[in-house]
Amino acid sequence: MKRRFTNIYKIAVLALVLGTLSSCEKEFTERSSDDSLIIDDYYNNNDQVESATNGMYARTWFQFGNKFFWAVTEVGSGNMYTGSSDVNAMRTFAINGSDPELVNGWSSLWANVAQANMIINFLPDRVGPGVSQEVLNNTVGEAYFMRATAYFYLVRLWGTVPIIENNVDYLDTPDIPTNRIEDIYTLIERDYQKAIDNLYEKTRGATYTANARVSKGSAKAMLAKVYLYQKKYNEARQMAEQVINSGEFKLLGGAELPNKSFADLFTYPNNNNEESIFAIQWVTDGNYGSGNNSNTQFGISTAAVTTSNTSYGGVFGPSQDVLDLYDVTDRRRHETIMFPGESYPDIKVLLNGTTPQIGFTVPAADQIGGQGAGAAIKKYVIGIVNGSATGPIDNWAMMQNNTYIMRYADLLLIHAEAVLAGAGNTSDAGALASFNAVRLRAGQPAATSITFEDIFTERRKELCFEGDYWFDLGRLPRAEAIAIIAAQNRGNMNSEEHYTPSENDFYLPYPDNDVAKNPLLTQPPVPYQFN
Repeated sequence: MKRRFTNIYKIAVLALVLGTLSSCEKEFTERSSDDSLIIDDYYNNNDQVESATNGMYARTWFQFGNKFFWAVTEVGSGNMYTGSSDVNAMRTFAINGSDPELVNGWSSLWANVAQANMIINFLPDRVGPGVSQEVLNNTVGEAYFMRATAYFYLVRLWGTVPIIENNVDYLDTPDIPTNRIEDIYTLIERDYQKAIDNLYEKTRGATYTANARVSKGSAKAMLAKVYLYQKKYNEARQMAEQVINSGEFKLLGGAELPNKSFADLFTYPNNNNEESIFAIQWVTDGNYGSGNNSNTQFGISTAAVTTSNTSYGGVFGPSQDVLDLYDVTDRRRHETIMFPGESYPDIKVLLNGTTPQIGFTVPAADQIGGQGAGAAIKKYVIGIVNGSATGPIDNWAMMQNNTYIMRYADLLLIHAEAVLAGAGNTSDAGALASFNAVRLRAGQPAATSITFEDIFTERRKELCFEGDYWFDLGRLPRAEAIAIIAAQNRGNMNSEEHYTPSENDFYLPYPDNDVAKNPLLTQPPVPYQFN
């Protein structure tokens, strides 16, 4: 018997109960205003099947990646500063279950889970004879990849959460217990392995449009990271080496791509470059919640100069703690933070509110505006719209430059750490090759021996403003992480401020509304019964 879209929509109703439904999820269930449309009839060819996951590369991530991601991972870690009331709760560790951005981030991740579940559980039985098995397998593999990635964020941000593999199982049971962290990691590992089994193999070439979707290598890289977080060093090393030896990914500005550079990673024309393992594919399609808002959120916006396409900007700035992170010889410094007096000849700006100009010099510290940081964020800032150099903008000044979830430099540092495997230091040739590839690209001297502290510091420099440092701090012994954060100046250039988190601050509170609907969220987790 054919299942109609109206029944599929009931699955999404459960997602609403869990706080998981967003406009991006409706995109999957509401392909036509005719609610009698039969899902079997829609997926009659390969193009239609491939399109089933389109929304999961952008819209399902919007409320996660718009403000929440930065407000928690970068402000919380002490990499970013903000005084904006909607996003500064993690700066002082005062976030609570009624925080709107916390609710947005939680909802967005569960929307990804629910969307993936629809594809995994219902798509294979509802395709026409014109659909190839290879295409169907790849689409299902993408869904497993997205579900694993959503759960990887959920477990690191909230700890114990419910495991939901099929939303329809809970249509009549909205009270769902949380599951143990070790069980959630088991689900993540299984999902990435299923993604590896089903996704296409790729070689990331110079035709960047062909690199947008995830591959077997993408899933292997993410799985290596999952293993590392659990200190499964041997498994992490083996998986990372499979990716490295495949040759699928390359460092921009590394030995294989010397005509590129670290700076090229964060420009619109280099979306889906050879280093990109998984990136959110923002689009300006006329709908709110499809584009990248970082150019506005991070840029300079003053009467003298603005990099934003709207009348405001600079919601986030660099923290005082990162202003001294880089040696002046480090090529990443200029491309990560805009310091006063630094020049950016390729960024189009607006001078004095009226005059467009390509190229500008960062104004004095007290004239940068924004958050009083004395500097501005450079990563993801591409400036006033400028044809093919920036791509288009939408009505909300959002743009189409990708947001990285993982890139190859991260994988190389994971490999070095996996080889170190908790030891005091290593001079292993493979570990040094991976570590030094990242260092040399940045113009820094090669190391002959490395420690965990070397790798930890290098990760912060390489991935600053990319959402990783909070999770790296979370991997440390709690007392050590607390000491690092307590020593940070979490104020701006005018006011030094220090805040000391408690152990409980390393996991976020559940949204109040969801606790009211599902009181089991606050009860002890239970073992999950895998099929």
